[in-house]
Amino acid sequence: MPQESIDVHQHLWTGEFVEMLRARTQVPYLRGWTLHTAAEPPYEVDPEAHDVQRRIAADRESEVGTACLSLSSPLGIETLPRPQASLLIDAWHREVSALPEHFRAWVSVPSTEPDVGAVHALLADDRYVGLQLPATELASPAAWERNGALLLAAEVAGKPVFVHPGPVERAPLRGEVPGWWDPVVAYTAQMAAAWWGWHAFDARALFGGLKVVFAAGAGLAPVHHERYVARGGTSLPVDPDVFVDTSCYGPRALDALVRMLGIDTVVLGSDRPYGEPLAQFLGDAATHAVRVANPRRLLEPAAVRGGDVAWAQAS
Repeated sequence: MPQESIDVHQHLWTGEFVEMLRARTQVPYLRGWTLHTAAEPPYEVDPEAHDVQRRIAADRESEVGTACLSLSSPLGIETLPRPQASLLIDAWHREVSALPEHFRAWVSVPSTEPDVGAVHALLADDRYVGLQLPATELASPAAWERNGALLLAAEVAGKPVFVHPGPVERAPLRGEVPGWWDPVVAYTAQMAAAWWGWHAFDARALFGGLKVVFAAGAGLAPVHHERYVARGGTSLPVDPDVFVDTSCYGPRALDALVRMLGIDTVVLGSDRPYGEPLAQFLGDAATHAVRVANPRRLLEPAAVRGGDVAWAQAS
């Protein structure tokens, strides 16, 4: 990795992927540049936001040297019927692996009958920084356990798991909601469920060498630690290998996260093109930690500490 800032959370839609979305007749699909999903209001995509050279220029202006690309899990692609999910995910992998060296990517996988062998092969490629899973697939202790083979694949590869908001379920009786509703309400609830699912599963005891990063500050779930203790939970030590990214949060929310987790597990994740990279936070030392040192530690190869054996025995 270059000795520059690393943005662990960006989205970029490539040409073949866009055309495949336009060819679809069921959600998710594009009509022109209007995105239709199962539950969220139609969204007008800015085509310039997905132009490769414009993105590199924007990153350089923000002093971001490496951008880690994520498949947009809220589209619901991973949870499509297996053949449909595979076609779209495979196309996305082909194109992101051919992008300029400025970019790395997170591996995505169909939720139904995931090909664990293919995940192992992709994670062996240096262009891929780790494995992404939708928060909707990790929303309880049992859900984390069901994904044990995928977690093990990431741990064996020495690469992290990125937990990203997933699709919003259709709810016909909820009525009309503004465009910001699901990112603010549904996504944060998903991330909080995944965060507490990880801890309730006691995943660290089973996957001792696995690093995990939760998008969007884990929906600010760590801030609820005091409520968790008040309601019967036991005090949780800060895990140096469980990270949260900064996407779409500013100084006040991030300050609350740092008060609960410390600075060392907060990493730069902009959610670009939907957000901007955090430029400054709590002075030069903290800014360097969030933008450079912490993302580098997240993405550097991890030594396996026996979690594969523990999970195999437990399962």
